[in-house]
Amino acid sequence: MSRIGKLPVSIPAGVNVSVADNVVTVKGPKGTLTQSICGDITVTVNGNEVVVTRQNNEISNRSYHGLYRQLINNMIIGVSQGFSKSLLINGVGYKAELNKNMLTLALGYSTIIDYMIPEGIQAAVDGNKVTISGISKEKVGQVCAEIRSLRGPEPYKGKGIKYETENIRRKVGKSGGKK
Repeated sequence: MSRIGKLPVSIPAGVNVSVADNVVTVKGPKGTLTQSICGDITVTVNGNEVVVTRQNNEISNRSYHGLYRQLINNMIIGVSQGFSKSLLINGVGYKAELNKNMLTLALGYSTIIDYMIPEGIQAAVDGNKVTISGISKEKVGQVCAEIRSLRGPEPYKGKGIKYETENIRRKVGKSGGKK
């Protein structure tokens, strides 16, 4: 039995979970999320908790068991609390501006980069810190990864875009003198 999959997911007050035709729908104060479930995994709502079970011990079903339990848990957390990640922009002349749903980035290239924030995601810019938030953990992570990939951090001076919690392993520069 999956260690993660066998744990029930508790439903907080104000969140409604329903299952119909292998589709789990979670409604909460921040919005609604849906997730389709493969045929061999069963999701049941018992009172104020969700239980995920599998029908047999095939390798794929064992994998899906823990996966769907965690996806449902993330959906419940997302519609009740939401998710957010922060990116730091470090470098001389590197800056970010937000105009409605367009993030304008100056990252040391010859052109300015315009990144369209997808629907369902909110962004906030405070100096050199960009905060991305939303109800879907998957979308928040994907948007942060796309923004970070525009100019990843380099190991010598640390210039670029990095996650706030990320540690960059710095390298030593040239050590040679005249020989």
